[in-house]
Amino acid sequence: MGSDLRGDTANGSAVHTAEFIVSSARLTELYECAVLLRRTRVRAEEIVDEARALVAEARQHGDTERALLLEDQLEQAHARYRQVLKAYLVLCRRINEERQDILRVQVERDRMSGLSGVA
Repeated sequence: MGSDLRGDTANGSAVHTAEFIVSSARLTELYECAVLLRRTRVRAEEIVDEARALVAEARQHGDTERALLLEDQLEQAHARYRQVLKAYLVLCRRINEERQDILRVQVERDRMSGLSGVA
């Protein structure tokens, strides 16, 4: 005899509870990814700033060849920074969507159970 996931619990059906747990876990994972990407974004920004400073230093010393090489590396660093920033923004958008989905489901469940939403 298996468990009945469609049976009622004190706060709604077991299926709704399981869906909420899965959604919450997914949201937690997204937050953890965002923390890592935020750190990566900050470090990428630091690398771009360091590369920019090296280019300025090479120009100041009149080392044109080195400045050109460093400018190329600066552009590569900046392109990688843009990629990280884009990924971070996409992830933040996904976190917001996931949060809204969880809230929407909770409001619908509360409305179906007869709660007005006013405390």
